[in-house]
Amino acid sequence: MADSEKGSPDAAAGPAGGPPVVPGAVAPPVLETAEAPVASDPAAIAAPPVPEPLKPYRGLFVLDASQGIAGPYCATLLAACGAEVVKVEPPAGDWSRGLSTREGTQSAMHVAFNRGKRSVVLDLRTEEGRAALARLASRADVMLEAFRPGVAARLGLVPEAGKPDVVFLSVSGFGQRGPYAERPCTDGVAQAFTGLVALNEGADGVPHRTGPVMAVDVVTGISAFAAVQAALAEQAAARAAGAPPMPRVLDVSLMQSAAALMGYNIAEQGLLGRAPAMPNTPAGTYQGSCGGWFMVAFLREPEWPRFCAAAGLPALADDPRFASFAERARHRDALLPALREAFRARPAAEWVERFQAERMLSDRVNTPLEWLADPHVRAVKAAVPLEQPGLGTLPLPALPGLGPWSVPAPALGAHTAEVLAELGL
Repeated sequence: MADSEKGSPDAAAGPAGGPPVVPGAVAPPVLETAEAPVASDPAAIAAPPVPEPLKPYRGLFVLDASQGIAGPYCATLLAACGAEVVKVEPPAGDWSRGLSTREGTQSAMHVAFNRGKRSVVLDLRTEEGRAALARLASRADVMLEAFRPGVAARLGLVPEAGKPDVVFLSVSGFGQRGPYAERPCTDGVAQAFTGLVALNEGADGVPHRTGPVMAVDVVTGISAFAAVQAALAEQAAARAAGAPPMPRVLDVSLMQSAAALMGYNIAEQGLLGRAPAMPNTPAGTYQGSCGGWFMVAFLREPEWPRFCAAAGLPALADDPRFASFAERARHRDALLPALREAFRARPAAEWVERFQAERMLSDRVNTPLEWLADPHVRAVKAAVPLEQPGLGTLPLPALPGLGPWSVPAPALGAHTAEVLAELGL
């Protein structure tokens, strides 16, 4: 979600009042915090050593004036790489503090996307608040904003306010220009607008968004991080060549990031002028006799006979209606009900075992709690326990490729006095 959904910073919704939301009764698995592997877990014993964290941005000063998920996640990735990140929040706080399971002014959503920062509360409706923002901006190597187009400029948050070679990134729903620039946008709206929802048709025949997973927000944050890294490398090369310093202005939108997720789908429909046949039929999710679900995927035609054998339906391999991906897609209304009926005969785990024995692409459909408890996840330390003051212990996915990083998110305004003193205010 971008700030463009919520309007100006002083209009941002703060944490909701009332008692905290209580998590579900199912207890999460205990994460291993010791460096030694669990002796009873063979996979853990064979796990490779954890690499040293990457810290290429030590000494970099980042001013994060964004809220929600996309901009803050970009800033969190920079913090994980060693940058000093100061997050500017309105008096009510980043509105993500009031969403998801929460305690006081801290929430699971806010923690996940704001770790490793210092929080400064500024009332940008006042002259003093804008003056402090200007002082912070003057130190910035990187500035992030996610207001509606035009709001940041009215607040004085512009490239000229930063260092001469500042990297200035704007995150918005539809971009900084064009007929929809002022249109409010959320993760779900971006999914609907770009066609992602249309591609995600469920078994009920209804197109769906990706559920509670904020896929577009997160990929927008990753896209923003990649763009900032490219700009920093370009600025470093320019300095090395003796070129005069120039700001680099970047524009990253939820709309373009959602489209990037579907690169080949958009290219294919643009090429054909229509939606193609359902690919890789009968790949998908199926339910076993236990009520659990499993996934089977296909990449190549020779996998079809092996699939039929593992499914206990060898005759399907010789049926001309199902002789190719194209034919199976054409006759999917006959094929899929037969498969669903057959798969109700055995538990999901048994089907997965059968398909994996045939070197088929198959696995259980896990819940997040089941993923956390999986021996492979524990062995490679894919989840890191984070002790968050005021909220408790949260298991958070490790940042891919960046090494272990378990730093809490700041309390609202925890560093205001400290940072203002550093500015001489």
